[in-house]
Amino acid sequence: MASPPSVNIARLTYLLVCEAAGVAIALSTRSTMFEVPMSTGILGGLGVAALFIWIESLMKGFTLRGFSTATFGLAVGLLCAWLLTRVQISNLLELAFRDRLESKENGEVLVNALRLALDVTLFASFGFLGAALSLRGNRDDFAFIIPYVRFRQDSSSGQPVVLDSETVIDGRVIGILSSGFLHGRLIVPRFVLDDLQAMTASNSNGNHQRGQRGLDCLERMQNSPDIQVSVHDTPQPTQETDPLNSRLIATARMLGARLMTVDENLAKLAKLQGVDVLNIHELDEALKPTVAVGQRIRLALVRPGKEDHQAVGYLPDGTMIVVNHAAAKIGGSSEVIVLSTLQTASGMMVFAELYAG
Repeated sequence: MASPPSVNIARLTYLLVCEAAGVAIALSTRSTMFEVPMSTGILGGLGVAALFIWIESLMKGFTLRGFSTATFGLAVGLLCAWLLTRVQISNLLELAFRDRLESKENGEVLVNALRLALDVTLFASFGFLGAALSLRGNRDDFAFIIPYVRFRQDSSSGQPVVLDSETVIDGRVIGILSSGFLHGRLIVPRFVLDDLQAMTASNSNGNHQRGQRGLDCLERMQNSPDIQVSVHDTPQPTQETDPLNSRLIATARMLGARLMTVDENLAKLAKLQGVDVLNIHELDEALKPTVAVGQRIRLALVRPGKEDHQAVGYLPDGTMIVVNHAAAKIGGSSEVIVLSTLQTASGMMVFAELYAG
């Protein structure tokens, strides 16, 4: 991936500064016993610049957020090392080398050297462990240490949303988030991603297509600038037989997140356990246009009905409207007035007649 022009300009500027510093050092040492040749100053500045530009190129995937996270972990590790060094380690070393102190005059030098080596080892090791653990974790883990982190997250981006496999495969979540009606960082648990990969590797053609569609939708979410998606490494289940729904609910409760699903049974189970649920099917039903008796509608009549005088049209959501005495209007659009509605197992049917006004 090519670097942005601004980064290349920063690199060039840094290279020129290093070269200027090398030339300045060479000029300042003239007529002294430690004179540095001009060529050495130029090559030295070039070498320093090349070294740090190479280090910077290795950090392409290391963002400012990662740097701040690593800094926090480093500070925690250094604090732990400092607390350990407050123990009277020097006294322990003196007790361990008491015989040497009595027999050799340089025993104190040995103890000081060992104390310095131990301090350096403790600070370096604990600093490294703190930074590595913080980078391996996620932002939600910091809520246990700094509650303000979760408060800032909730107030700026909304409460997180955990997705199940069916919601990822459904794909409508992309439009919901992009429309701006729902805010929040999307969280895909690791076991959901494993479930999608298992579908893709399935011998069943239907499962393979569904798994592939889910992975494609997840890739579109990650590439969308308006959607924040992260894969959460959840703890291993207490039992191998733990159902997927139970693990989804446990993950949502642990993260204080909402659960988005299209599974009615999962939605009911989550609500019983106090988890906020976003059911896409319920949202779809809520957005369907309502048709009331006496309402006037502009409708395209597309085919004949069961009776010879009837014509049939459809609302944008697929609701069928049967219009009486409108067979002659098939193929065009007409204004109709609703006479009655009938709820059936396959949906709602609407009966209307041509508007005579």
